[in-house]
Amino acid sequence: MKQFITTPAPHAHSGDSVRKNMLLVILALVPAYAVSVWQFGFGALITAAISVAACVLTEWLISRFLLKEQRQTIGDLSAVLTGLLLAFNLPSSLDWWIVLIGAVVAIGVGKMTFGGLGQNPFNPALVGRVFLLISFPAQMTTWPVAKGFATSYLDAETGATPLYYLKHIMKSGDTSFVDQLPSLMDSFVGAMGGSLGEVSAAALILGGLILICCRVITWHIPVAIIGTVALFSWIATPAGMDPSTFVGYQLLSGGLMLGAFFMATDYVTSPMSAWGKIIFGIGIGFIMMVIRTWGAYPEGMSFAILIMNACVPLLNKIRPQRFGEKKK
Repeated sequence: MKQFITTPAPHAHSGDSVRKNMLLVILALVPAYAVSVWQFGFGALITAAISVAACVLTEWLISRFLLKEQRQTIGDLSAVLTGLLLAFNLPSSLDWWIVLIGAVVAIGVGKMTFGGLGQNPFNPALVGRVFLLISFPAQMTTWPVAKGFATSYLDAETGATPLYYLKHIMKSGDTSFVDQLPSLMDSFVGAMGGSLGEVSAAALILGGLILICCRVITWHIPVAIIGTVALFSWIATPAGMDPSTFVGYQLLSGGLMLGAFFMATDYVTSPMSAWGKIIFGIGIGFIMMVIRTWGAYPEGMSFAILIMNACVPLLNKIRPQRFGEKKK
């Protein structure tokens, strides 16, 4: 007689696996990464290589020597994805040792401290990014001007990002800064400065649509974030600036598309129900725009996602009513 064996969640169904989903997300990031390499040259290659290698090595060392686990988890590619996402949140000219510190914090503090994959309450890559932003604010807000492979890794020419000019427009009301902004088309295709994950909204949207079509993620969180940002921007458009133009820059600049499609949709740190995901996305979009409008930083996506990560246990209380269950 065959025994019926049950095991604790999570369960894999229909050939799905952690490794397969991680690989699909990595592949969906390839178009955006290709644009980053085209814009920033060897700096993008070096930063991503250091970040990924450090994340994988940190997870292996902690699993092997601290947790004493016989079965290694680096084969599930989650550490590779964390390293790649961390690199997408960094300037391509960032010193290698700062990238290394960010990777150690992302994996060591943001992930392995809580027991590894599936148990971390916060997105590990964003934990590493915010730690670096607080610890090294000057280096983390020095953006190289995109010159392709002519861009120097350690001695790059720097310049302001579109969000920097938008911040000045919102604070001072001086719309003359509009002349300093790249065109909306340049912002869309990626012909501007910023972190690796800021330079091409088009490539990030393409990758996000691939994930939705492959059912790796659902539409709820990205649509809720983008819709909230668009509505908030339209209402908060500075006097003297066209609302549609202002909304366009807010949507295409900074880490909005990267966060909406690839960071906020992380399985572990996002809600399970459809309504929970929508509320989660609205919260991220609202908090991000509050920081962009009145905060000290021109960008707020990382902080917004981490704040809403902390609300996920509460949002997971939102569940469909069971069949036959009476309303209380």
